[in-house]
Amino acid sequence: MKILVLNSGSSSIKFKLYDFPSRELLLAGSIERIGEADSSLRLKGRNLELDERVALADHRRALESLEEIFKKSSLLDSFEELGAVGHRVVHGGEDFEESVLIDEEVMGAIKRNVSLAPLHNPANIEGIEVIGSLSPSTPQVAVFDTAFHQTMPPEAYIYALEIELYEKYGIRRYGFHGSSHSFVCKRASEMAGMDSASFDTITLHLGNGASVCAIKGGKSIETSMGFTPLEGLVMGSRSGDIDPAIIFHLYRELGMSLQEIERLLNRRSGLKGLCGENDMREIELAAASGDERALAAIDIFVHRIVKYIGAYFVLLGGADAIVFTGGIGENSSYIRARVCERLEALGVRFDSELNERGRGDFLFSTKDSALRLYTVHTDEESVIAEDTYRIVSLAESMNPTP
Repeated sequence: MKILVLNSGSSSIKFKLYDFPSRELLLAGSIERIGEADSSLRLKGRNLELDERVALADHRRALESLEEIFKKSSLLDSFEELGAVGHRVVHGGEDFEESVLIDEEVMGAIKRNVSLAPLHNPANIEGIEVIGSLSPSTPQVAVFDTAFHQTMPPEAYIYALEIELYEKYGIRRYGFHGSSHSFVCKRASEMAGMDSASFDTITLHLGNGASVCAIKGGKSIETSMGFTPLEGLVMGSRSGDIDPAIIFHLYRELGMSLQEIERLLNRRSGLKGLCGENDMREIELAAASGDERALAAIDIFVHRIVKYIGAYFVLLGGADAIVFTGGIGENSSYIRARVCERLEALGVRFDSELNERGRGDFLFSTKDSALRLYTVHTDEESVIAEDTYRIVSLAESMNPTP
C-alpha cells in the first residue's frame, strides 16, 4: 500500500510517499510559492531528483503536477493507485482526540474549527478537497496537531477567564506539535528500554516554532503552546509568554491597531525582535563574535526553556528524561549545553563530548545524571503515515471488499 502524506500550507505543500507495510520512504519533497509565477517543485527519491520552477496557479494545479511526476517516474499511474492520503491538520479543537478517517462529518468539524486556526486549517482543508476531487475513491485520514494534548486535565487547559468563554466559545489551551512530542517520547522510551506507558518525560521541540510538553505515561498532561501557537517559549519570530496588558498599552499609548499588534507578536518578536535574526545558527555566530543583542537573545531563549522545565518537572512529580528535538534541539549542541548547565538542581549531568559529537538519535547524559538526556530526530510525517495506514487497514478489515 502506497501512502501519500501531505502538509498543505497557504502557499506551499510538503509531501512524502511511503510504501507500507515495509514503511519504506519512496520520495519526499515540497512545492513552494504556489500562486506565483516562479513556483518551485523539489523532490528526491530512489533514482529521482527534481528541482524546477513552474507556474502553479493554485493547490489543484500543484497536486496535478505532482501526480504527473509520479506517473513519469513510474511510482504511480495516478492518485487512484494510492492506498490512502494522510493529512496534517493543525487544529481539531475538542472534536478529535485521535486521527480519523475523513468523511463529511469530519470535514464539517474541521471547518468549524477554522476560527481557532485561521492561518492553517483553511489550507489543510484545501489539500483534502483537492485530493477528494482528483481521486474520489482514495481514503483520506486527518492527523491533528492538537489531538495528542487532549489528555490534559481541565486544570491545565482551562484559562482563568469567565468560564462561559470556554463553555460557549472553546477558548482554552489546545497545544500544538502533538505529533512531534508523541513521536520523540516513544522513541526515547525505546532508547531507554522502557515501556512508554510508564515513561515520564519532558520533550522540547525547539525550532522556529517551539514548545515544551510534560508527558506522563505516554500522555500529555501540560504543554506550553495554548489557544494558539503564540503562547509559551521564545520562538523565531513569536514572543511567547507576555503580560496581556502589553496589548492594551500598545493600542492606547502607541496607537497601534490590533492587526499591527498581532503581526508584532507573531512576525516581529521572539529572537527576531530581540536581535534582528530568527535563525539560531546565525545568532550563535553573532554571539561568538561578541554581538551583545545576540548574546542577550540566547540568554532569554534559554531562560524561558529552563523555567518551563522546572515547572513541568514538578507537575510530573519527577521525570525519567528530557528530550531535545526540532531544528535547534537536534542541531545546536551549544543551546543544549546552555540549557543543561542550568539544571544542576534537578540532578542533571551531561557529557560535553557526547553532546558535541552526537548525531541523529543519541544519549548525552552521564551515568550519574538523575535524568536521561536524549536528542531525537523528529519525524512527524512518519507519524501521519503510520496513523493513516493503521486507520485505513482497520477500516478495510471491518468492511472487506466482496
